[in-house]
Amino acid sequence: MLKKIHVADARLGMYVHKICGNWMEHPFWKDSFLLSEQSDLEKLVNSGVSEFWIDTVKGHDIDVLQPEAAKAEQVSDTPVQVVSVIKKIEKVPLEEELQVARKIHSRTKEAVTTMFSEVRMGKAVQVDEAIILVDEINQSMQRNTNALLSLIRLKTADEYTYLHSVAVCVLMVALGKQLGIKGEELKQIGVAGLLHDIGKMAVPIEVLNKPGKLTDKEFDIVKDHPRRGWEILKTVYQASEPALDVCLHHHERMDGCGYPDKLSADNLTLHARMGAVCDVYDAITSERCYKKGWEPADAIKKMAVWKDGHFDETVFRAFVKTIGIYPNGTLIKLKSGRLGMVVEQSEKSLVTPMVKVFFSIRTNAHIPVEIVDLSKSMDTIVSAENPFEWGLDLEKIQ
Repeated sequence: MLKKIHVADARLGMYVHKICGNWMEHPFWKDSFLLSEQSDLEKLVNSGVSEFWIDTVKGHDIDVLQPEAAKAEQVSDTPVQVVSVIKKIEKVPLEEELQVARKIHSRTKEAVTTMFSEVRMGKAVQVDEAIILVDEINQSMQRNTNALLSLIRLKTADEYTYLHSVAVCVLMVALGKQLGIKGEELKQIGVAGLLHDIGKMAVPIEVLNKPGKLTDKEFDIVKDHPRRGWEILKTVYQASEPALDVCLHHHERMDGCGYPDKLSADNLTLHARMGAVCDVYDAITSERCYKKGWEPADAIKKMAVWKDGHFDETVFRAFVKTIGIYPNGTLIKLKSGRLGMVVEQSEKSLVTPMVKVFFSIRTNAHIPVEIVDLSKSMDTIVSAENPFEWGLDLEKIQ
Protein backbone atom coordinates (compact mmCIF):
# COMPACT_ATOMS: atom_id res chain seq x y z
CA MET A 1 0.00 0.00 0.00
CA LEU A 2 1.29 3.44 -0.96
CA LYS A 3 1.04 6.25 1.59
CA LYS A 4 2.18 9.88 1.50
CA ILE A 5 3.80 11.02 4.76
CA HIS A 6 5.60 14.08 6.10
CA VAL A 7 9.39 13.93 6.08
CA ALA A 8 9.42 14.45 9.86
CA ASP A 9 7.79 11.02 10.20
CA ALA A 10 10.54 9.24 8.27
CA ARG A 11 12.01 6.21 10.07
CA LEU A 12 14.63 3.58 9.30
CA GLY A 13 13.05 0.50 7.72
CA MET A 14 10.58 2.45 5.56
CA TYR A 15 10.60 1.84 1.83
CA VAL A 16 10.71 5.15 -0.04
CA HIS A 17 8.51 4.76 -3.12
CA LYS A 18 8.79 8.32 -4.44
CA ILE A 19 10.11 11.63 -3.13
CA CYS A 20 7.78 14.54 -3.84
CA GLY A 21 9.20 17.31 -6.00
CA ASN A 22 11.85 17.54 -8.70
CA TRP A 23 14.58 14.87 -8.48
CA MET A 24 17.18 17.63 -8.99
CA GLU A 25 16.13 19.25 -5.72
CA HIS A 26 16.87 16.34 -3.38
CA PRO A 27 20.17 14.53 -2.64
CA PHE A 28 19.19 11.05 -3.90
CA TRP A 29 19.86 9.75 -7.42
CA LYS A 30 16.82 7.45 -7.28
CA ASP A 31 13.31 7.87 -5.91
CA SER A 32 12.70 4.28 -4.71
CA PHE A 33 14.89 2.63 -2.07
CA LEU A 34 14.85 1.06 1.39
CA LEU A 35 15.67 3.61 4.07
CA SER A 36 18.22 1.44 5.88
CA GLU A 37 21.12 3.83 6.58
CA GLN A 38 21.11 6.51 9.28
CA SER A 39 23.05 8.82 6.94
CA ASP A 40 20.30 8.52 4.29
CA LEU A 41 17.62 9.22 6.91
CA GLU A 42 19.46 12.38 7.95
CA LYS A 43 19.86 13.44 4.31
CA LEU A 44 16.13 13.00 3.71
CA VAL A 45 15.10 14.92 6.83
CA ASN A 46 17.50 17.79 6.05
CA SER A 47 16.92 17.90 2.27
CA GLY A 48 14.16 20.51 2.26
CA VAL A 49 11.64 17.99 0.92
CA SER A 50 8.37 18.18 2.87
CA GLU A 51 6.62 14.94 1.84
CA PHE A 52 7.34 11.57 0.29
CA TRP A 53 5.52 8.31 -0.54
CA ILE A 54 6.23 5.04 1.27
CA ASP A 55 5.34 1.48 0.24
CA THR A 56 4.11 -0.33 3.35
CA VAL A 57 4.33 -3.72 1.63
CA LYS A 58 8.10 -3.38 1.13
CA GLY A 59 8.92 -1.55 4.39
CA HIS A 60 7.62 -0.21 7.69
CA ASP A 61 4.35 1.69 7.92
CA ILE A 62 4.19 4.99 9.82
CA ASP A 63 1.96 3.33 12.43
CA VAL A 64 4.31 0.41 13.04
CA LEU A 65 7.00 2.46 14.72
CA GLN A 66 5.50 4.17 17.74
CA PRO A 67 7.66 6.88 19.32
CA GLU A 68 8.99 4.61 22.08
CA ALA A 69 9.79 1.81 19.62
CA ALA A 70 11.48 4.22 17.25
CA LYS A 71 13.51 5.64 20.12
CA ALA A 72 14.52 2.14 21.24
CA GLU A 73 15.51 1.21 17.69
CA GLN A 74 17.70 4.30 17.40
CA VAL A 75 19.37 3.53 20.74
CA SER A 76 20.01 -0.09 19.77
CA ASP A 77 21.63 1.06 16.52
CA THR A 78 24.00 3.47 18.29
CA PRO A 79 26.97 1.09 18.90
CA VAL A 80 26.97 0.01 15.25
CA GLN A 81 26.84 3.61 14.06
CA VAL A 82 29.73 4.61 16.32
CA VAL A 83 31.90 1.79 14.97
CA SER A 84 31.15 2.76 11.34
CA VAL A 85 32.01 6.41 12.00
CA ILE A 86 35.38 5.44 13.48
CA LYS A 87 36.25 3.48 10.34
CA LYS A 88 35.46 6.34 7.99
CA ILE A 89 38.16 8.65 6.67
CA GLU A 90 37.66 12.13 8.11
CA LYS A 91 36.19 14.73 5.75
CA VAL A 92 38.32 17.79 5.07
CA PRO A 93 37.65 21.20 3.40
CA LEU A 94 38.07 21.46 -0.36
CA GLU A 95 41.10 23.78 -0.28
CA GLU A 96 42.94 21.44 2.08
CA GLU A 97 42.30 18.33 -0.01
CA LEU A 98 43.14 20.13 -3.27
CA GLN A 99 46.80 20.27 -2.22
CA VAL A 100 46.90 16.49 -1.82
CA ALA A 101 44.67 15.85 -4.86
CA ARG A 102 47.02 17.79 -7.17
CA LYS A 103 49.90 15.53 -6.13
CA ILE A 104 47.80 12.38 -6.62
CA HIS A 105 46.60 13.63 -10.01
CA SER A 106 50.15 14.39 -11.15
CA ARG A 107 51.54 11.11 -9.83
CA THR A 108 48.75 9.11 -11.47
CA LYS A 109 49.30 10.88 -14.79
CA GLU A 110 53.03 10.02 -14.73
CA ALA A 111 52.33 6.41 -13.80
CA VAL A 112 49.68 5.97 -16.51
CA THR A 113 51.97 7.57 -19.12
CA THR A 114 54.74 5.13 -18.23
CA MET A 115 52.34 2.17 -18.04
CA PHE A 116 50.75 2.89 -21.42
CA SER A 117 54.11 3.57 -23.08
CA GLU A 118 55.42 0.21 -21.88
CA VAL A 119 52.33 -1.52 -23.29
CA ARG A 120 52.99 0.15 -26.66
CA MET A 121 56.46 -1.41 -26.52
CA GLY A 122 54.97 -4.85 -25.91
CA LYS A 123 55.32 -5.11 -22.13
CA ALA A 124 52.59 -6.42 -19.83
CA VAL A 125 50.16 -4.10 -18.01
CA GLN A 126 51.15 -3.44 -14.40
CA VAL A 127 47.71 -3.99 -12.84
CA ASP A 128 49.14 -4.06 -9.31
CA GLU A 129 50.39 -0.51 -9.78
CA ALA A 130 46.98 0.55 -11.08
CA ILE A 131 45.34 -0.85 -7.91
CA ILE A 132 47.66 1.25 -5.71
CA LEU A 133 46.80 4.39 -7.70
CA VAL A 134 43.07 3.71 -7.39
CA ASP A 135 43.44 3.28 -3.63
CA GLU A 136 44.98 6.76 -3.38
CA ILE A 137 42.23 8.22 -5.56
CA ASN A 138 39.53 6.54 -3.49
CA GLN A 139 40.98 7.82 -0.21
CA SER A 140 41.20 11.38 -1.56
CA MET A 141 37.58 11.24 -2.66
CA GLN A 142 36.52 9.98 0.77
CA ARG A 143 38.16 13.04 2.30
CA ASN A 144 36.56 15.40 -0.25
CA THR A 145 34.97 14.19 -3.50
CA ASN A 146 35.12 17.62 -5.12
CA ALA A 147 38.92 17.98 -5.07
CA LEU A 148 39.82 15.44 -7.77
CA LEU A 149 36.61 16.16 -9.70
CA SER A 150 37.83 19.78 -9.94
CA LEU A 151 41.08 18.69 -11.58
CA ILE A 152 40.01 16.21 -14.24
CA ARG A 153 39.45 18.85 -16.96
CA LEU A 154 42.98 20.22 -16.62
CA LYS A 155 44.49 18.54 -19.64
CA THR A 156 45.93 19.63 -23.00
CA ALA A 157 45.33 17.92 -26.32
CA ASP A 158 48.80 16.33 -26.12
CA GLU A 159 48.04 14.79 -22.73
CA TYR A 160 44.55 13.60 -23.61
CA THR A 161 45.15 9.86 -24.00
CA TYR A 162 46.72 9.54 -20.55
CA LEU A 163 44.73 12.08 -18.53
CA HIS A 164 41.47 10.86 -20.08
CA SER A 165 42.14 7.52 -18.41
CA VAL A 166 42.83 9.25 -15.08
CA ALA A 167 39.62 11.28 -15.42
CA VAL A 168 37.46 8.25 -16.25
CA CYS A 169 38.92 6.45 -13.23
CA VAL A 170 37.98 9.37 -10.95
CA LEU A 171 34.49 9.59 -12.47
CA MET A 172 33.95 5.82 -12.15
CA VAL A 173 34.88 5.86 -8.46
CA ALA A 174 32.64 8.89 -7.79
CA LEU A 175 29.74 7.36 -9.73
CA GLY A 176 30.25 4.02 -8.01
CA LYS A 177 29.97 5.69 -4.62
CA GLN A 178 26.75 7.40 -5.73
CA LEU A 179 25.35 4.02 -6.79
CA GLY A 180 26.22 2.49 -3.43
CA ILE A 181 29.13 0.38 -4.67
CA LYS A 182 31.75 -0.27 -1.99
CA GLY A 183 34.87 -2.20 -1.09
CA GLU A 184 36.59 -4.44 -3.59
CA GLU A 185 34.01 -3.82 -6.33
CA LEU A 186 34.58 -0.04 -6.10
CA LYS A 187 38.33 -0.60 -6.39
CA GLN A 188 37.82 -2.85 -9.43
CA ILE A 189 35.70 -0.32 -11.33
CA GLY A 190 38.30 2.35 -10.57
CA VAL A 191 40.96 0.13 -12.15
CA ALA A 192 38.55 -0.50 -15.04
CA GLY A 193 38.32 3.26 -15.63
CA LEU A 194 42.09 3.65 -15.50
CA LEU A 195 42.68 0.86 -18.05
CA HIS A 196 39.58 1.19 -20.25
CA ASP A 197 41.50 2.76 -23.16
CA ILE A 198 44.63 0.59 -22.97
CA GLY A 199 43.77 -0.72 -26.44
CA LYS A 200 44.65 2.67 -27.94
CA MET A 201 48.27 1.67 -27.46
CA ALA A 202 47.71 -0.76 -30.34
CA VAL A 203 46.62 2.13 -32.59
CA PRO A 204 49.41 3.79 -34.64
CA ILE A 205 50.36 7.16 -33.09
CA GLU A 206 49.87 9.01 -36.38
CA VAL A 207 46.25 7.78 -36.47
CA LEU A 208 45.60 8.32 -32.76
CA ASN A 209 46.85 11.93 -32.85
CA LYS A 210 45.71 12.87 -36.35
CA PRO A 211 44.37 16.48 -36.24
CA GLY A 212 42.20 16.11 -39.33
CA LYS A 213 39.28 13.87 -40.20
CA LEU A 214 40.03 10.15 -40.16
CA THR A 215 39.59 8.06 -43.29
CA ASP A 216 37.13 5.16 -43.10
CA LYS A 217 40.07 2.75 -42.79
CA GLU A 218 41.64 4.80 -39.99
CA PHE A 219 38.33 5.03 -38.16
CA ASP A 220 37.95 1.25 -38.35
CA ILE A 221 41.40 0.92 -36.76
CA VAL A 222 40.41 3.27 -33.90
CA LYS A 223 37.08 1.47 -33.41
CA ASP A 224 39.00 -1.76 -32.87
CA HIS A 225 40.74 -0.40 -29.74
CA PRO A 226 38.21 -1.90 -27.25
CA ARG A 227 38.85 -5.40 -28.55
CA ARG A 228 42.60 -4.85 -28.71
CA GLY A 229 42.54 -3.59 -25.13
CA TRP A 230 40.55 -6.63 -24.01
CA GLU A 231 43.13 -8.89 -25.66
CA ILE A 232 45.95 -7.06 -23.84
CA LEU A 233 44.25 -7.31 -20.44
CA LYS A 234 43.21 -10.92 -20.99
CA THR A 235 46.88 -11.96 -20.81
CA VAL A 236 47.30 -10.42 -17.33
CA TYR A 237 46.07 -12.69 -14.55
CA GLN A 238 45.43 -9.76 -12.14
CA ALA A 239 42.95 -8.14 -14.55
CA SER A 240 39.48 -8.38 -12.98
CA GLU A 241 36.24 -9.09 -14.83
CA PRO A 242 35.04 -5.45 -14.48
CA ALA A 243 38.28 -4.22 -16.10
CA LEU A 244 37.88 -6.64 -19.02
CA ASP A 245 34.18 -5.83 -19.37
CA VAL A 246 34.54 -2.02 -19.32
CA CYS A 247 37.55 -2.15 -21.65
CA LEU A 248 35.60 -4.16 -24.24
CA HIS A 249 32.17 -2.55 -23.90
CA HIS A 250 32.55 1.14 -22.97
CA HIS A 251 31.56 2.15 -26.52
CA GLU A 252 28.39 0.03 -26.58
CA ARG A 253 24.99 1.77 -26.49
CA MET A 254 21.65 0.92 -24.92
CA ASP A 255 20.00 0.80 -28.35
CA GLY A 256 22.56 -1.66 -29.73
CA CYS A 257 24.19 0.84 -32.12
CA GLY A 258 27.58 0.91 -30.39
CA TYR A 259 30.74 -1.13 -30.98
CA PRO A 260 32.48 -3.56 -31.13
CA ASP A 261 29.67 -6.12 -30.50
CA LYS A 262 26.53 -3.97 -30.94
CA LEU A 263 25.22 -5.15 -27.57
CA SER A 264 21.89 -3.70 -26.43
CA ALA A 265 20.54 -2.98 -22.96
CA ASP A 266 19.76 -6.56 -21.88
CA ASN A 267 23.34 -7.66 -22.52
CA LEU A 268 25.21 -4.74 -20.93
CA THR A 269 26.44 -4.98 -17.35
CA LEU A 270 26.16 -2.13 -14.86
CA HIS A 271 29.92 -1.60 -15.07
CA ALA A 272 29.82 -1.25 -18.87
CA ARG A 273 26.92 1.22 -18.62
CA MET A 274 28.89 3.27 -16.09
CA GLY A 275 31.96 3.21 -18.32
CA ALA A 276 29.97 4.49 -21.29
CA VAL A 277 28.69 7.54 -19.40
CA CYS A 278 32.04 8.44 -17.81
CA ASP A 279 33.99 7.96 -21.04
CA VAL A 280 31.66 10.12 -23.13
CA TYR A 281 31.46 12.94 -20.58
CA ASP A 282 35.22 13.32 -20.27
CA ALA A 283 35.77 12.93 -24.01
CA ILE A 284 33.36 15.69 -25.02
CA THR A 285 34.55 18.11 -22.31
CA SER A 286 38.25 17.65 -23.21
CA GLU A 287 40.34 19.57 -25.69
CA ARG A 288 41.46 17.25 -28.46
CA CYS A 289 43.88 17.68 -31.33
CA TYR A 290 40.90 18.11 -33.67
CA LYS A 291 38.33 19.96 -31.50
CA LYS A 292 37.71 22.20 -28.51
CA GLY A 293 36.10 20.66 -25.45
CA TRP A 294 32.52 21.52 -24.56
CA GLU A 295 31.73 23.35 -21.36
CA PRO A 296 30.65 20.91 -18.59
CA ALA A 297 27.07 22.20 -18.26
CA ASP A 298 26.58 22.06 -22.06
CA ALA A 299 27.90 18.50 -22.07
CA ILE A 300 25.36 17.43 -19.44
CA LYS A 301 22.53 19.00 -21.48
CA LYS A 302 23.62 17.21 -24.65
CA MET A 303 24.01 13.89 -22.87
CA ALA A 304 20.52 14.27 -21.39
CA VAL A 305 19.18 14.51 -24.95
CA TRP A 306 21.15 11.45 -26.06
CA LYS A 307 20.40 9.29 -23.02
CA ASP A 308 17.34 7.44 -24.40
CA GLY A 309 19.36 5.50 -26.96
CA HIS A 310 22.88 5.96 -25.71
CA PHE A 311 22.93 5.67 -21.91
CA ASP A 312 21.20 3.80 -19.12
CA GLU A 313 18.79 6.39 -17.67
CA THR A 314 19.28 5.31 -14.05
CA VAL A 315 23.06 5.41 -14.37
CA PHE A 316 22.94 8.78 -16.14
CA ARG A 317 20.72 10.24 -13.42
CA ALA A 318 23.17 9.00 -10.78
CA PHE A 319 26.01 10.53 -12.81
CA VAL A 320 24.29 13.94 -12.82
CA LYS A 321 23.81 13.62 -9.06
CA THR A 322 27.55 12.91 -8.82
CA ILE A 323 28.96 15.84 -10.77
CA GLY A 324 25.99 18.24 -10.78
CA ILE A 325 24.01 20.06 -13.46
CA TYR A 326 26.71 22.70 -13.21
CA PRO A 327 29.84 20.52 -12.77
CA ASN A 328 32.94 21.82 -11.00
CA GLY A 329 34.76 24.27 -13.26
CA THR A 330 31.58 25.63 -14.87
CA LEU A 331 31.44 29.43 -15.34
CA ILE A 332 28.04 30.72 -14.26
CA LYS A 333 26.21 34.06 -14.32
CA LEU A 334 24.41 34.98 -11.12
CA LYS A 335 21.26 37.03 -10.64
CA SER A 336 23.39 39.56 -8.72
CA GLY A 337 25.24 40.47 -11.93
CA ARG A 338 28.42 38.57 -11.10
CA LEU A 339 30.34 35.72 -12.69
CA GLY A 340 31.69 32.80 -10.71
CA MET A 341 33.16 29.34 -11.12
CA VAL A 342 31.53 26.30 -9.54
CA VAL A 343 34.03 24.76 -7.11
CA GLU A 344 31.95 22.35 -5.04
CA GLN A 345 28.60 20.59 -5.25
CA SER A 346 25.89 20.93 -2.63
CA GLU A 347 24.43 17.87 -0.90
CA LYS A 348 21.09 19.68 -0.72
CA SER A 349 20.39 20.49 -4.37
CA LEU A 350 21.91 20.25 -7.83
CA VAL A 351 21.10 23.93 -8.50
CA THR A 352 22.81 25.42 -5.42
CA PRO A 353 26.53 24.62 -5.70
CA MET A 354 29.40 26.44 -4.00
CA VAL A 355 30.68 29.20 -6.29
CA LYS A 356 33.93 31.20 -6.39
CA VAL A 357 32.72 34.66 -7.47
CA PHE A 358 35.41 36.86 -9.05
CA PHE A 359 33.96 39.14 -11.79
CA SER A 360 31.36 41.94 -11.98
CA ILE A 361 29.29 42.15 -15.16
CA ARG A 362 28.16 45.69 -14.31
CA THR A 363 31.69 47.09 -14.11
CA ASN A 364 33.20 44.54 -16.52
CA ALA A 365 36.07 44.03 -14.11
CA HIS A 366 37.50 41.55 -11.65
CA ILE A 367 36.37 41.88 -8.04
CA PRO A 368 37.76 40.42 -4.79
CA VAL A 369 37.25 36.65 -4.79
CA GLU A 370 34.36 35.46 -2.64
CA ILE A 371 33.12 31.93 -1.98
CA VAL A 372 29.31 31.87 -2.11
CA ASP A 373 27.25 28.90 -0.90
CA LEU A 374 24.13 29.21 -3.05
CA SER A 375 22.24 26.83 -0.74
CA LYS A 376 22.45 29.59 1.91
CA SER A 377 22.26 32.63 -0.37
CA MET A 378 19.46 34.65 -1.94
CA ASP A 379 21.53 34.75 -5.13
CA THR A 380 20.64 32.26 -7.89
CA ILE A 381 22.10 30.95 -11.14
CA VAL A 382 20.87 32.63 -14.30
CA SER A 383 22.88 30.63 -16.84
CA ALA A 384 26.04 28.73 -17.60
CA GLU A 385 28.52 30.82 -19.60
CA ASN A 386 31.38 30.21 -22.02
CA PRO A 387 34.60 31.62 -20.50
CA PHE A 388 36.10 32.29 -23.95
CA GLU A 389 33.25 34.68 -24.76
CA TRP A 390 34.16 36.67 -21.64
CA GLY A 391 37.89 36.49 -22.33
CA LEU A 392 38.50 34.56 -19.10
CA ASP A 393 41.00 31.81 -18.33
CA LEU A 394 39.43 29.71 -15.59
CA GLU A 395 42.63 27.76 -14.97
CA LYS A 396 44.07 30.93 -13.43
CA ILE A 397 41.07 31.07 -11.08
CA GLN A 398 41.65 27.53 -9.75
